[in-house]
Amino acid sequence: MTGPAPLTEIWRGPLAESRHNGHAVICDAKGEIVEAWGNPEEPVLPRSSAKMIQALPLVESGAAAKHGLSAERLALACASHNGAAIHTERVNAWLAELGLADGDFRCGPQMPDDEEARYGLIRAHEEPCQVHNNCSGKHAGFLTLARHLGAGPEYVEAEHPVQKACLAAFEEVTGEASPGYGIDGCSAPNFITTVHGMARAMARFATAKEGADARQGAQHRLWQAMVAHPELVAGEGRACTELMRACTEPVALKTGAEGFFVAILPSREMGIALKVADGATRAAECTISALLVRLGVLDPLHPAARRFLNAPIYNRRGIETGRIRPAEGLL
Repeated sequence: MTGPAPLTEIWRGPLAESRHNGHAVICDAKGEIVEAWGNPEEPVLPRSSAKMIQALPLVESGAAAKHGLSAERLALACASHNGAAIHTERVNAWLAELGLADGDFRCGPQMPDDEEARYGLIRAHEEPCQVHNNCSGKHAGFLTLARHLGAGPEYVEAEHPVQKACLAAFEEVTGEASPGYGIDGCSAPNFITTVHGMARAMARFATAKEGADARQGAQHRLWQAMVAHPELVAGEGRACTELMRACTEPVALKTGAEGFFVAILPSREMGIALKVADGATRAAECTISALLVRLGVLDPLHPAARRFLNAPIYNRRGIETGRIRPAEGLL
């Protein structure tokens, strides 16, 4: 079996001080491997990069249409957001329209990553709510689907109709039977697949045609919502948001915890999935940037690309001491 391949290196002076290895796959319209690094069949937990798949039942069931969900709300259903006001105000409005409250979430509270929101809570001596959780948009989607299905409130349980629908969609778009799941940071099941399976799923999103059928229509609407609202998918300064803005053609990008990243490239009818073996976010961001440059959809000189592709490392005096850069041959 092929082991992890070099993906990202940390250089200090003349020396590659650290190396991040992992697995990456680029798939074509048929779900076949175009290029791969490491082991395409490596079992993985895609974490939050699977949110577009978890949102499929929300759209294809008719729940999104019945509740009049806008592109903004569909982007939030796919988001790992910063908990900024632009995120929490929209999720709270969505929740209110369902006649629900913060206590109906099952994702747990989280201190916002957004500085203004975080410091605002601290100054007010307030604790974060569940709406501040980076997954609250996904959970608003789960609650909407649960309402549509007439299902109970414990929507994160593996045997709940919402999660059964998510598993069915997950296995269908990855083209693989999932051997199991782990519980994600937001308490929902996160199903296991391979790196190839995730790249295949992203390629299927990329090739989806509007109006072809319920599945393809849902895939098309979701990636379009992400591309239309990159600020809602993550937030200012985040790789997903900045790189989607920087790409020269529509590309939907989504990070996942523990060094995961995926990309949907509709104009190329391609999908990308990658997993950094040691879970390093800095390596996942560098690697996805390199692969986007490799495919010609990201200018390596764009400020966003340079921020993640060859990111400078500074010491406490502000002196540049090194760089985070892709492994040789990745570009």
